[in-house]
Amino acid sequence: MPLAEGISFDLTVIWAFLIAFSVLVYVVLDGFDLGLGMLFALEPRRKDRDVMMNSVAPVWDGNETWLVLGGGGLFAAFPLAYALILPAVYAPVIAMLLALIFRGVAFEFRWRTERWKPLWDVAFISGSALAALSQGIILGALLQGIEIDKPARAYAGGWWDWLTPFTLAVGLGVMAGYMLLGACWLVLKTTGELQNRMRRWAMVFAPLTVGFIALVSLWTPFLQEGYYSRWFTGWGWGLAAVVAALTAAAFFGLLTRLRMASAELSPFLLALALFILCFGGLGVSMFPYIVPTEVTIWEAAAPEKSQLFMLVGAGILIPIILAYTAFAYWVFRGKIDADSGYH
Repeated sequence: MPLAEGISFDLTVIWAFLIAFSVLVYVVLDGFDLGLGMLFALEPRRKDRDVMMNSVAPVWDGNETWLVLGGGGLFAAFPLAYALILPAVYAPVIAMLLALIFRGVAFEFRWRTERWKPLWDVAFISGSALAALSQGIILGALLQGIEIDKPARAYAGGWWDWLTPFTLAVGLGVMAGYMLLGACWLVLKTTGELQNRMRRWAMVFAPLTVGFIALVSLWTPFLQEGYYSRWFTGWGWGLAAVVAALTAAAFFGLLTRLRMASAELSPFLLALALFILCFGGLGVSMFPYIVPTEVTIWEAAAPEKSQLFMLVGAGILIPIILAYTAFAYWVFRGKIDADSGYH
């Protein structure tokens, strides 16, 4: 293999990994943030809502950095995939972005008014819910397949192709999973009766999340032949069994730790494990396609020199983002309450 081809292959895989990593970090970090917003609807007391919002006040806007990095990386490193995917999901993408903007405005404005605070609470709840639902629908639309015109290298589907029972199921599953993450985050960050209620809510959303995981996992292989052959032929059976066993172990471990009053960090970590396992399964299903099962990462990749140029910038930028993210979470690592803030 010529050197240029070898470099091209390596760079393409590296960029696919970097984008996947950025999306995973976004889901992990902003997932509990959006889940906390949806949990607002279940906690009507103003004092409790203030504590909940303050628990993410130092980090919520930094969490969304990873969404920008993932979207920008897709545009720069895989322009063909960007051109094919975006027209297929314009509606949910626009809905997600508007929801995130409206949610961010609500986050700031609810502290600056007494008269309109209930209105901004509703905006915070609805923005969080719509953003989470839209993200799930986008994922579902990508998984179910995008109709493309290969000779024209263009999207060939319709305006409403993204809206199906499968995409709605994925969207609801993401909402349930984010609420589980949010509840486990608040178990870690709060004390007293609010923490106890969050344990109970986590006990509700844990089986709901796993139920959606099972539903989507059983549904996905029948969407496209490539998925079925990947999971249910040859070594796929063994991999499917391992992933299912690890998911079950994380689920029962989560339920066990939630019942223990002394367990605060471990429920959050086990909830994250469920998401990481799902993300790993998603990677197994899709690789090497970036538009399943139509366009591979190599077919969609930018020129080699462009990837190499951008990789230098990413190699500098990503460690900096990781460092300041870790620093922010370390500084604000303590508990929070309505009277004393972080301690």
